[in-house]
Amino acid sequence: MKVLIVDDNPDLVEALSLGFQIQGSEWEVLAAESGEKALGLFHEESPDIILLDIAMPGLDGFEVLRRIRQVSDVPVIMLTVKGDELDKVRALGLGADDYVTKPFSSLELMARVKAVLRRAVVPVPSNAAAPPFTSGDLTINYSSGLVTVRGRPVKLTPTEYRLLCALARHPNQVLSHQALLVRVWGAEYRGDSDFLKVYIKRLRDKIEEVPSKPRYVLTSWGRGYKLAIP
Repeated sequence: MKVLIVDDNPDLVEALSLGFQIQGSEWEVLAAESGEKALGLFHEESPDIILLDIAMPGLDGFEVLRRIRQVSDVPVIMLTVKGDELDKVRALGLGADDYVTKPFSSLELMARVKAVLRRAVVPVPSNAAAPPFTSGDLTINYSSGLVTVRGRPVKLTPTEYRLLCALARHPNQVLSHQALLVRVWGAEYRGDSDFLKVYIKRLRDKIEEVPSKPRYVLTSWGRGYKLAIP
């Protein structure tokens, strides 16, 4: 398993590298002190997960993430500074899978890494043998994992697919923010509402004809979200 650590602080990189080595020999650690070098290693080594600092000289983490997402869905965890909520939301909007706020403990980081890697696997819902779910022009084929809108395939990330399936299991029923966070991301994310807001937007951008006027993924203000059957 290859992890690419991207940060211009050599002490932090060394500490993170040691943390992965302690976890076991299955981890191969790659390190880059700049965005340019990170992109080079990304293309050459095809890492399984990337830890990416935002504030770096030259290409910052946002631009590195943007370029990676043009060609790959590799899991990316952003390293952010405490209090920069806008940076977190922007990173998630660009396609980051998670973020960890500095300073953080090695235990917290490894828990996030393991959670992200679990979510990176395309989920097989418990109702995989069930007939396809259909709502208007939206169809979810559970056995194949294929989602179509108006007959056209929609490319969803594993987390987006997991979120859509969680909503589809309870059509026309409002699911609370906390319930969705626990079901899709895990119990440790129950308070991270930014994840849900960003992924709801990403889901709407992909399945709604007019994302600003959603037909399927509806908001119940102050309560949560539901998948409507028109």
